Amino acid sequence: MNDTIIKMADGPTMPEGGWTAIILAGQRPGIDPLAAHCGQNYKALIQVGGRSMLARVADALLAVPAVTRIVILAQEPERLLTGDAAPLKDEPRVALAPSQSGIAASIGAIAGSDIAPWPVLVTTADHALLTPAMVEEFLSETFGTDLAVAVGERRIVEAGYPQTRRTWLKFSDGHYSGANLFALRNAKVQPALILWSGVEQDRKKGLAIMSQFGPWLLLRALTRTISFADALTQAGRRLGLEARPVVMSQPEAVIDVDKPADLALAEEILRNAGQ
Repeated sequence: MNDTIIKMADGPTMPEGGWTAIILAGQRPGIDPLAAHCGQNYKALIQVGGRSMLARVADALLAVPAVTRIVILAQEPERLLTGDAAPLKDEPRVALAPSQSGIAASIGAIAGSDIAPWPVLVTTADHALLTPAMVEEFLSETFGTDLAVAVGERRIVEAGYPQTRRTWLKFSDGHYSGANLFALRNAKVQPALILWSGVEQDRKKGLAIMSQFGPWLLLRALTRTISFADALTQAGRRLGLEARPVVMSQPEAVIDVDKPADLALAEEILRNAGQ
């Protein structure tokens, strides 16, 4: 087993096949502003609608039959299994692994290993509104790809939640925001992880990534003369893989909890849904 693993729940061997879901539950060095605002040491344990974000995300993934194992990835993942996340200690489908120097390096260190065999689904602990239906919708659109990226389209998102503020990538066919779901189906995605590792600290990640594929693709992205799907397809082929965006039908898919306004909106959505 990969020596980066630091803990697995006691129980039977994880079932063969299916998706490995990696939950990114770490945080940047220092005190996370939202965690401090909520009186927590760890962002993943912030309460949304009376439950920690980590517990909500883990429960959503555990309810998806196609997800046969989960890896919680964080600087000190064992410290996160407290409160309503404590039962995850005894869940045989859950393992813990320590994060590396960055997100891409952390994923690359375990993806394809015994603890996180292909295919791999990546999401984040602050995806507090994640539901089994969202996961199943996304996974159903990943066949025939090596890499798939979930996004929300601006018209869909703002029709449901005009008050939300997102960062939009603008292309000829619309404006898109990430939905914190990534499907990595095989080892062909390793070059993409290496590229991501080199630019993940850049505040303008979208343009930084496009710039790696030559001036023509960057120019078309800047002038919005290429669709998002075509841009991602062309970028993927430069890396030797098939890449595709998946536009999510549910506007909640792009609402992560990163600041107080997001937290208030997420709690309002859950309250209205009786959750």
